[in-house]
Amino acid sequence: MTDQQSTGFERGTDGPKLIVVGVDGSESSLRAASYAGGLARRQRALLAVVYIQPVMAAGAAMGVPVADTTDEIAESLIHEIRTAAERVKDIFDVRWEFHTFRGDPYNGLVTAADELKADAVVVGASEQAGHRIVGSVAIRLVKAGRWPVTVVP
Repeated sequence: MTDQQSTGFERGTDGPKLIVVGVDGSESSLRAASYAGGLARRQRALLAVVYIQPVMAAGAAMGVPVADTTDEIAESLIHEIRTAAERVKDIFDVRWEFHTFRGDPYNGLVTAADELKADAVVVGASEQAGHRIVGSVAIRLVKAGRWPVTVVP
């Protein structure tokens, strides 16, 4: 073994091996998932589809069944992704898995990318006007500078 060889995990060598894509059911997140699926197929990488379940303590305190609602969203997303994968299974072969994490979208995606040892992160462009002022999840991920980040419009 030479000094340049490494036995541990090394991000970004030989192209991405694992691509994380954040989905929340929005049109831009579903476009991001499609883009990431194509990238994963071309790179022969594993696609980790990640849904961040929001933690809404205020809603829960008022008796709103938050966990049930976010579980339903996650199940709906899994169903949509499986249906789309089934439609193209004879044309494209994409290895994928679905993960849920809890938290706010930015910290949830950071946790997912770290725990899954992502080589790249793909997200949809924010559809909320206020993010131009405060900063979108995508901008915050880019500024973190820990992975290549692709933002899909």
